[in-house]
Amino acid sequence: MGKKTKIAIAIAAASAAAWAGSKAISKPQQREGKQALQFDRTIILAHRGGAHLAPEHTMIAFDKAAQLGVDGFEIDVRLTKDEEIIVFHDDTVERTTDGYGLIADMTLAEINALNHGYHFEDLDGAFPYREDKLQVVTLRELLEAYPHMLINIDIKDAPETYEGSLMPSKLWRLIEELGAEDRVVVTSFYGEQIDRFNLYAQNQVALGAGESDVRKAFASFSSQFGHLYHPKVDVFQIPPKSGVIALDSPKFIQFLNNLNIPVHYWTINDLDTMKKLINNGAKGIITDRPDIAVELFQTQES
Repeated sequence: MGKKTKIAIAIAAASAAAWAGSKAISKPQQREGKQALQFDRTIILAHRGGAHLAPEHTMIAFDKAAQLGVDGFEIDVRLTKDEEIIVFHDDTVERTTDGYGLIADMTLAEINALNHGYHFEDLDGAFPYREDKLQVVTLRELLEAYPHMLINIDIKDAPETYEGSLMPSKLWRLIEELGAEDRVVVTSFYGEQIDRFNLYAQNQVALGAGESDVRKAFASFSSQFGHLYHPKVDVFQIPPKSGVIALDSPKFIQFLNNLNIPVHYWTINDLDTMKKLINNGAKGIITDRPDIAVELFQTQES
């Protein structure tokens, strides 16, 4: 037996011993189920209210999606200069209005004064809301208008900004004031924002996975050390693919389900992909086209 062969065998033996030892001392720990996520079927969340059917993040969109029969909404939130939490994606008002300026530098009243109509093109190519004055929706208004809907809240303000530093505490206080702990999910691309929020919430609110959580989970799943992964979030909202990495395999979904973590996929707007994800075990479909999703689900139930 050559020297290289002996070294390879020794490394393999050491790796096997490390795996066996870690397996013996570390057992997968399921997350405690959160009330907000207790569904016995795949759910539909209207992305920004259903952004292909009505102007995103407006009451027109939320009302239309609710009438279609969705289970909830996936929304983004930002903090204004006067510390109002508004339902809004971009950091400026440029894309949705004729006005310009950072959300963080303007009060709610100033934003609404600029908001003279969303440049929304409907499915027929028309611009039905361009001349309408559509008000920005505050998170308080949305939570009060839909007390029985699941609302997935994505913090968009970066943690290093002034508004981002305030958002976790402001968001927790609003959720606590309205008694909405059991009907919201709080998430962010910034894992730090999720951690900061949970310092106040103390696991009373369902937490969504940030980018770092997704990377850790997939790395653990792909290795032989999946048993070492101990999740600190309650639900994954992810795309079917990240770069060249497929995140929609039945095995990955089952890996997370075994830890009591449902997987919701965004932003899914075509029928075939919806069917595939549901068959693979997805627990949620986040979509700009809630009309397609609702029709699919109704067909499956009949």
